[in-house]
Amino acid sequence: MDIRTLQYFLAVANSRNISLAASALHLTQPTLSRQIIDLEKEIGKQLIIRHNRTITLTQEGMILKTRAEEIIALLDKTKKEITENDEMIKGEISVGTGETDGLRYIIDIMKTINDNNPEIMFHIVSGDALDVCDRIDKGLLDFGVILGEFDHQKYNYITLPLYDTWGVLMLKDSVLAKKETIDNTDLWDKPLILSRQKTNKHSLYQWLDKEEGELNVVATYNLINNASLMVEEGMGYTFSLAKLVNTRDTNLCFKPLNPALTLGMALVWKKDRVFIKAAELFLNEVKKKIDNESKKI
Repeated sequence: MDIRTLQYFLAVANSRNISLAASALHLTQPTLSRQIIDLEKEIGKQLIIRHNRTITLTQEGMILKTRAEEIIALLDKTKKEITENDEMIKGEISVGTGETDGLRYIIDIMKTINDNNPEIMFHIVSGDALDVCDRIDKGLLDFGVILGEFDHQKYNYITLPLYDTWGVLMLKDSVLAKKETIDNTDLWDKPLILSRQKTNKHSLYQWLDKEEGELNVVATYNLINNASLMVEEGMGYTFSLAKLVNTRDTNLCFKPLNPALTLGMALVWKKDRVFIKAAELFLNEVKKKIDNESKKI
């Protein structure tokens, strides 16, 4: 199995049509069909189901599609890093992050770098800590902004001088909406929509003073926008970080917790990662910003 074969397979998987994929690849349909058949023989599994005009992926085909996309993305990223111009700092920096208003801190650094180095491009990839760490492990992300707990032995990191505050997102006409803050006992009998992240759930369960099985958890989420939609539809209450959901002109409101529950942030990257000059510059700018701010205190 080589890179070109994976690219052929992705073209078929994305177009769902061998004829269209062959045309895009400037191949004949029989040639492309033979490539896919040979790939299926090599793997020993059927990858596509052929219909009259379209194809669908088998379960094995869907797995290969996901892995092939990761392999191609990593190859492209590696090529760009190797062909970097030594005379000018340029390149692409990918940063994974969860949903947090604290990202403004990192974006400010990105803007400073862009103002002086227009050949550097940043990519922001959204996802929860599980997604971000998985992409860092696979080499698809250079850095991650992680909220809360993470494996300090697995990653290098810089603790950012930021924290987020947890609260509860609810309907404005709910029974708890008139309260200024929310106590843990207020939620013991309420339908809850919780983050799927074990690290975040762990701290929330400690605040709730209840085990998962003792609570009425009706759904989980990894992106707060999806959770807010469930709240709007009356499914229950969800925990959210402050400033993530704009409740203005909606039927939602946000109430902080009592006692307050906060979440720290860190910039993390894979140990032994060799960075291009652009990524080194970004890391140095983060350290410089933190150092300058600490001197002002």
